[in-house]
Amino acid sequence: MTRVLMVCLGNICRSPLAEGILKSKLTGEGYFIDSAGTGRYHIGGLPDARSIAVAQKHGIDITDQRCRQFKKADFDRYDYIYVMDNSNRRDVLSLAETEAHHQKVRMILNELFPNENVDVPDPYYNDNGFEQVFQMLDQACEVIAKKI
Repeated sequence: MTRVLMVCLGNICRSPLAEGILKSKLTGEGYFIDSAGTGRYHIGGLPDARSIAVAQKHGIDITDQRCRQFKKADFDRYDYIYVMDNSNRRDVLSLAETEAHHQKVRMILNELFPNENVDVPDPYYNDNGFEQVFQMLDQACEVIAKKI
C-alpha cells in the first residue's frame, strides 16, 4: 500500500484540501492518504469552513477529516510526505532522524515547478485565496496521482 501524508501549519486549510483532492484522483485500492499540521492549534477539529466549501464546490467532501499534529512516527508510517511551504518543510525536517526520513519530505509544488521550492500560499487570512490554492493543489495532485 502506498501511503501519502499532506502537511501544512494548522491542518485546516491547505493539507486537508490536498488530502481530499488526491483521494479523489486515486479511487482504487492500495492507497492511504492523510494530512497533518506542524502546529497543534486545531487538533481534533474540522478543516476550515472555507476549505470545506471550496472542496464541495469541486465535488469533494472533506468533512470526515479531523485535524492532527505531525509526529516523528509519521516518517515510518508514510512513503511520501508533501509539505505546503518552506516553513512546514523546515519544521518537518527538524524531526527527521535519518536520511531516509529526509528523502520522504517533498515540497508539493515541486511537482509543478521542479526544485523551485515554491510555497502554496496560506489562504487563512485571504477568503479569496481558497480557490487559487485549490487549483494549485489540484494540478500538483494530478501529477502525484500519475507518479504513484
